[in-house]
Amino acid sequence: MRRARVWIFVLLILIIGLGVGAYLISTLMNTQTPETGQVPLVEIFVAKQNIPQGGAITKDVLMTISIPQDQVITVMYTRDEETQLTTDMVSRFPLDQGVVITESMVVNKNQAVSIAGPAWATLVPPGMTAISIPATRLSLASYGVADGAHVNVNVCFLFVDVDPTFQSITPNTAGMLQGPGQLQDHLPVISLSGGLVEETGPQGRLELDPSVQQPFYIMPAEAQRPRLTCQLLLQDVTVLKAGNFPLNGGATVEDPAAQQQQTDEAPVKPDVVTLIVNPADAITLSYLTYSNVQFHLSLRNPNDTTRVLTEGMTLQLLLSQYSIPTPAKLPYATQPRIDFLVAPILQNDIVPQQ
Repeated sequence: MRRARVWIFVLLILIIGLGVGAYLISTLMNTQTPETGQVPLVEIFVAKQNIPQGGAITKDVLMTISIPQDQVITVMYTRDEETQLTTDMVSRFPLDQGVVITESMVVNKNQAVSIAGPAWATLVPPGMTAISIPATRLSLASYGVADGAHVNVNVCFLFVDVDPTFQSITPNTAGMLQGPGQLQDHLPVISLSGGLVEETGPQGRLELDPSVQQPFYIMPAEAQRPRLTCQLLLQDVTVLKAGNFPLNGGATVEDPAAQQQQTDEAPVKPDVVTLIVNPADAITLSYLTYSNVQFHLSLRNPNDTTRVLTEGMTLQLLLSQYSIPTPAKLPYATQPRIDFLVAPILQNDIVPQQ
């Protein structure tokens, strides 16, 4: 009886030992994996430099970086897809240096590439437009008007009287109509409806001198003097750019030597300024530009959004508003005669001779 119990006990030990051994063998066979931290790396392509819109995707503009395999997504280009990426592919839009190249960023060069426009076009709010007008040091507040400034636009006109039919500046040239006949060499005449017209000069007016009771034909001594008017046209306008935009569409200069040369060059004085206005005001500025109107931009605080109702300035309003008297005609005058206002030369204006 005791011997039977011993054999049962031995049999149980063998069964347990066989089970433990089978478990250990199975565990060892199923754990043949890489060590912790040894996740395989995959090379993917990134932009080696800035790539412009429509720029060719070649090996020269690409480089690879290694990332864990579990972080690679299907839209990325791996080293195995190099030929597919660098064959007849161009960028859909500008790509910055270091950006990961994906399928949505490139397109076959035989397909159309959408044009996104220059970078500064996105600075124009929807419903607004950008238009340029001529500028000088005086009209730019001594170059105090720069990109992003808020300004008022003042304009100055010169008005003259014209003949409604001829649309020419008055006075008209008068002429004497003569009958048909021989032309005389010493008379400047032209043919008119079969007759002759002798040109006599500008058209004047007939006045009666009350002292002698004799009529006189008064002729103008000079051409008509234009009349000046100035007015505030637009208020709180944003300046998009003072001066010219880059001709390369805003692409950056990659050559450090070229960047240093641009830095060392003297700044270019702007002769145009681009304003952000609504379409109606843009048409107005186009009309005024070709009307030889003078523009002046007055600088204002960007946080000031007030509007002021102004009245156009003329000579009559100037004299009235500021109480400027017109001088009386006196029987005496200053000497020497003054025909023009000339600024005096001060001591600091004298340049010593070398």
